[in-house]
Amino acid sequence: MKIKVLIVDDSALIRSVMTEIVNSQPDMEVVGAAPDPLVAREMIKQTNPDVLTLDVEMPKMDGLDFLEKLMRLRPMPVLMVSSLTERGSEITMRALELGAVDFVTKPKISIQSGMREYTDMIADKIRAASKARIRARTLPSAGDRVAAPLPALRSPLTSSEKLIIVGASTGGTEAIREFLMQMPSDCPGILITQHMPEGFTRSFARRLDSLCKISVQEAAGGERVLPGHAYIAPGHSHLTLTRSGANYMTKIDQGEPVNRHRPSVDVLFRSAAQSAGKNAVGVILTGMGKDGAQGMLEMKAAGAYNFAQDEASCVVFGMPREAIAIGATHEVGALTALPGMVLGHLAAHGMRALRV
Repeated sequence: MKIKVLIVDDSALIRSVMTEIVNSQPDMEVVGAAPDPLVAREMIKQTNPDVLTLDVEMPKMDGLDFLEKLMRLRPMPVLMVSSLTERGSEITMRALELGAVDFVTKPKISIQSGMREYTDMIADKIRAASKARIRARTLPSAGDRVAAPLPALRSPLTSSEKLIIVGASTGGTEAIREFLMQMPSDCPGILITQHMPEGFTRSFARRLDSLCKISVQEAAGGERVLPGHAYIAPGHSHLTLTRSGANYMTKIDQGEPVNRHRPSVDVLFRSAAQSAGKNAVGVILTGMGKDGAQGMLEMKAAGAYNFAQDEASCVVFGMPREAIAIGATHEVGALTALPGMVLGHLAAHGMRALRV
């Protein structure tokens, strides 16, 4: 049975190129291509697609308005097609909060050839979307931050010795948001790699910073890792952990992609294994593929304690499944329970002060 895809985009060129890409895959087919949400609404009724690709900015009805109505009336896997612009990244972050599974970006130049170069990535994301668990989303607001965090740790954390290292992919933007919104202001420093292109990680970090009790920023490299702070890998580079004397530091580099990804979760996890060892706690969240599994196994071998998100709460159970399968994890839990599990482990095993 082929994956049925409905394409919604006001650009005839994009509709044509996306149709060509999808139909070139043996396991999927385009069942319709709509120039706007109003036409798409009728096509959905007629074709019953498995996945819908949706442009962000369109005439007659904004992509976000359509997505919000769709998720309320007929929830289904949606893959956003976004422009690589500041406004496009902000809107895309909002779309993910509304329930979109993932997104692909339109090249700034040579759209036709550029989109074709994305063939494998687009096909992979459609496959992942077709298997995604679609749940009703509660849109966050800045007011959520008051009640969301867990209680402060019993002993105030006065050092940057203990660290939380997080990796995610498909569905990860919302999983990371839910995870970080429960973190108290005295939590250990957090390093995060989320598969996301350049230009979007900054908007992602800003959004999280506005919602969370802790401070969240896109890593620039060279930052001292501090308690109550989270550092997100920039979309153009790997994020790694290094040590300088008594301090942990961030480092970014533009080395070759690992597991087809830059930033790569494996790269971050391996650096944590080498630089932090037993002082690190690893967390692998929802995502397609296996990036992070081997790195998490190296963390475990170095003495780290690792957690994985369970299948029921994942949008896509690929990355956690791979880590669990090779024995890289110690505990598995629902997304809502993971922050408490992580902090509970840290509190139980003590966080002795490190001279800073």
